[in-house]
Amino acid sequence: MNLTQRISSYFILSLLLCLSFASHSEPGLWQIEKNGVKSYLFGTVHVGDATMKGLPKKVTDALDASDQVIVEVDVSAISPMEMQRRSMPFMMLKNGNTLQSELSEQNYKKLQQYFSNKSIDIAMFNNLAPWAVMVTMLQMEFQNIGFSDQYGIDKQVLAYTKANNIPVGELETLEYQMEMFNNLSLLSNEMIEETFEQLADVETYFITLVNAWKNGDMATLTKYYNESFDDSNYGEISEQVMLIERNNNWIKELTPRIGKEKLFIAVGALHLPEQHGLLKQFKDQGFTVTRL
Repeated sequence: MNLTQRISSYFILSLLLCLSFASHSEPGLWQIEKNGVKSYLFGTVHVGDATMKGLPKKVTDALDASDQVIVEVDVSAISPMEMQRRSMPFMMLKNGNTLQSELSEQNYKKLQQYFSNKSIDIAMFNNLAPWAVMVTMLQMEFQNIGFSDQYGIDKQVLAYTKANNIPVGELETLEYQMEMFNNLSLLSNEMIEETFEQLADVETYFITLVNAWKNGDMATLTKYYNESFDDSNYGEISEQVMLIERNNNWIKELTPRIGKEKLFIAVGALHLPEQHGLLKQFKDQGFTVTRL
């Protein structure tokens, strides 16, 4: 897995978890306990297919037992028009830059041909940042194989909280997340190059990962994490910006609350594994962490 998976994991996949528990056959849910007060940590994916409709009972039971649900950003509270208004300033290029000026000649020509094959004029993307164009491409490809955010687990969690009047809190603002992607703009050419490599095998790649999430196959998911954030320059930068810094911020915010409040924390599942992941950090803070 490479930079494309790393970037798209946040918007599209936000893959998963850690450790190898082959006996589990459904997505992982963890209990975090201190002073007899239980909270929960659940890794989500942002798109799914019709087979992913409906949350597992153990997840809804944990939601019902919680005082508040904590998500990265409460997108259910933002209308589509408001989402567009707040996102576009980050997605649009500035200072006279264009998509063509941001990319190598070879990569721009590849993009031009890609959209031409779909009867789309690349000119409509001329003022968009390369990462925003990449997200558009991935969304189109995932929709072609039957996946959409309609069945995304995070949206289903938010829908359940609304139906059951469970308060929702958020860890970040939409603007923070948009700026995060702009901070990776120096990797634009690598991002586009690897997008094309993955689009050549998107069905096999994507379905394999979603199935790993469905089955709780932590060994496969951890393997993808380690391959994503390798020791290359862009591997280290993207891990630092997208995961490590944010995980550290979240731990600082959540640690004083766990053990006093009953929280259900639902975040993109790539935030859970490995040495900088939330699971290890909660353990290091002295909490009892148990997979349910």
